[in-house]
Amino acid sequence: MRKTFGTGSVWEQTLGYSRAVQVDNTLFISATAASGPDGIVGDDFYSQTKYILEKLEAVLADAGFSYEDVVQSKLYLTDISKWEDAGRAHGEVFGEIRPTLSLVHVLPFLDPEMLVEIELVAQKSA
Repeated sequence: MRKTFGTGSVWEQTLGYSRAVQVDNTLFISATAASGPDGIVGDDFYSQTKYILEKLEAVLADAGFSYEDVVQSKLYLTDISKWEDAGRAHGEVFGEIRPTLSLVHVLPFLDPEMLVEIELVAQKSA
């Protein structure tokens, strides 16, 4: 079984991707930024990470998953020296769940106000 989930973003159609794709009992969520209806939410690594995780919680729920199902998390940071700020927000959500984690230092995103993107993989027990 393969099912796609979208947000209706113009970028999904233009670039040909889905916000999330479920294959059987696994959900793959595209890298997500702190973009809100009025632009980027937050001006630091902690607040952007926190906002992104709230957005991702809704994506998980829409597909019938939850934070507890997350097995892999990847944080893409434009300034790796701020890993502790992003990590603190991540730990507030995943401290007891403990998925695998990658912290990746990247060049600036298309929008220079974007500091963080997060990508998740979630899996339900068979």
